[in-house]
Amino acid sequence: MTKEQIQSVAKQVIAEESQSINKLQDFINDDFSEAVELIHKSKGRLIITGIGKSANIATKIVATLNSTGTPAIFMHAADAIHGDLGNVQTHDVVMCISKSGNTPEIKVLIPLVKSLGNKLIANVGNTDSFLAKNADLVLNSSVEKEACPNNLAPTSSTTAQLVVGDALAVALLQYRGFTDRDFAKYHPGGALGKQLYLRVADLCANNEKPMVGLDANIREIIIEISTKRLGTTAVIEGNKLQGIITDGDIRRMMQKFDNLDGLFAKDIMSKNPSSIDANELAVKALKIMKEKNITQLLVLKDGFYFGVIHLHDILKEGIL
Repeated sequence: MTKEQIQSVAKQVIAEESQSINKLQDFINDDFSEAVELIHKSKGRLIITGIGKSANIATKIVATLNSTGTPAIFMHAADAIHGDLGNVQTHDVVMCISKSGNTPEIKVLIPLVKSLGNKLIANVGNTDSFLAKNADLVLNSSVEKEACPNNLAPTSSTTAQLVVGDALAVALLQYRGFTDRDFAKYHPGGALGKQLYLRVADLCANNEKPMVGLDANIREIIIEISTKRLGTTAVIEGNKLQGIITDGDIRRMMQKFDNLDGLFAKDIMSKNPSSIDANELAVKALKIMKEKNITQLLVLKDGFYFGVIHLHDILKEGIL
């Protein structure tokens, strides 16, 4: 195959799967709404089961639900009929994912689930199947054909199953009023989570706290900036912030004045420096730095000078 032929195949697959997904909108009905309400009101978990490629899709949907506040676990259909059915507890809701809805394992599993008294949701590609006819609620994920040229390999069908699962997860998310704060609880180690919980105080606490008084001379200012290694120092009076002096200010001062004697911090500082409260999110500090084209911010706590947060502190945490 030529490069052009390979690209043509890829574009065709994307086009066919896109069409299949778009048609799913026509299948969103009262059963979908009732499934969302059922899961939301349940005192248990959502148990998602399937076999083959549908099982792979089930694991991804479980991950999405758990990360957005809906307790869910995966149970392989084959394992379920060999002991794992014990995972299903009294208040759990079960969702079975299948393209045909008629696989042998599904036909064995469904009556067992029903005998336990649990509500059953079908995410199924065949609404005339054994699964669909025995489910309490049916989520239609059927497609006209697979993107595979032989109409055999699960492609469009598994994409449809996944999209229906995502739609369910997002509807549940909005139903319960899941916020960015809630999201951070479930993603504390990732960059997204850090944007939502990492505060300025958490980062600047690891830094030195450069500061000089209003009457500090040039030597004292340079030593403070150099030893604290943040490229700046606050100018304070009684722990109240008066101004800021950066290493750039020092360089400009040396170009401007031939005689540095008699110059003090109050003479060269920039008044009303950019600052941020210690309780603000680090991502807000990054936004201010970008807007003002600076690399550090002075930090205040209860109106008093608290420290310095540097751009490098934020970037090291993966917050971009």
